[in-house]
Parts: sequence; C-alpha cells; structure tokens
Amino acid sequence: MNVRRNGFTIIEILVVVLILGMLAAFVVPGVIERFGKAKTEIAKAKMNGLITGALEQFALSCGRYPTDDEGLAALIDAPPELEDKWGPRYLKASQILDPWGNPYIYIEQGTINDTYDLICLGADGEDGGEGENADIFND
Repeated sequence: MNVRRNGFTIIEILVVVLILGMLAAFVVPGVIERFGKAKTEIAKAKMNGLITGALEQFALSCGRYPTDDEGLAALIDAPPELEDKWGPRYLKASQILDPWGNPYIYIEQGTINDTYDLICLGADGEDGGEGENADIFND
C-alpha cells in the first residue's frame, strides 16, 4: 500500500527561504537608502517652509527674530518681555525636531544666510558627515 502525503519537503522549504533571503539582500539596502533620503528632504522642507514661516510670523508680530538664548522655543512659548506682542503659538514642540528626533539649531546672526541660520545635523546628530549624516542648512 502506497500512501501519498501532501505538503512540502524540507528541501523545498529551504529553497524558498533561500530565494526570499536573496531577494531581501538586494531590495532592503535600496529601501533603507531611499528612506534616509526622504528624511533629508523632509528636514529641508520643514526648515524652509514650516519653521521659516513661523520665524517670519514671529518677526512680524514682535518686531524682531528670536535671540540665540530664546532659540526656537520662542515660537512655542512667549518670551516674558514679548507676551503682549506675541501671537498665538507659532509651532508645536514636536515641530522643532528634525525627522531623527533632534532639535533644529537656530543661530540669530546667520553666517550662511543674511538673517538667521537653521541647521539640522542629520541622522547622526553631529557636525559634519556625509550622506544621511550630512548637515542640512536652510536656504
């Protein structure tokens, strides 16, 4: 009597796992690289759009940009001497963080721009770097 079993052999399963592993080895690095580039683009867009717009609104309302001591926190809570001029909250606390969760750096007297500089230190959160770790500056 010959009994026929339905199912896969261990060899067939190993072959499928091997093929899936090879596919993942080729696809995953590209996806990770694109994800890093997307975060860099988000950081640039956030600096040049959202944060710059909030700084301009602050300057219009208060007659000046935040000082280095006040930093971007001045867009979240009114500095004591500006409470009567300060408009509604310009940004939420989460909006002054880059895509990697680090705070953007604000410099009142810009060296790259005429008014102020905004800097994102990239994925590593340190000065310098290349690729995803490169520093990003506002335009």
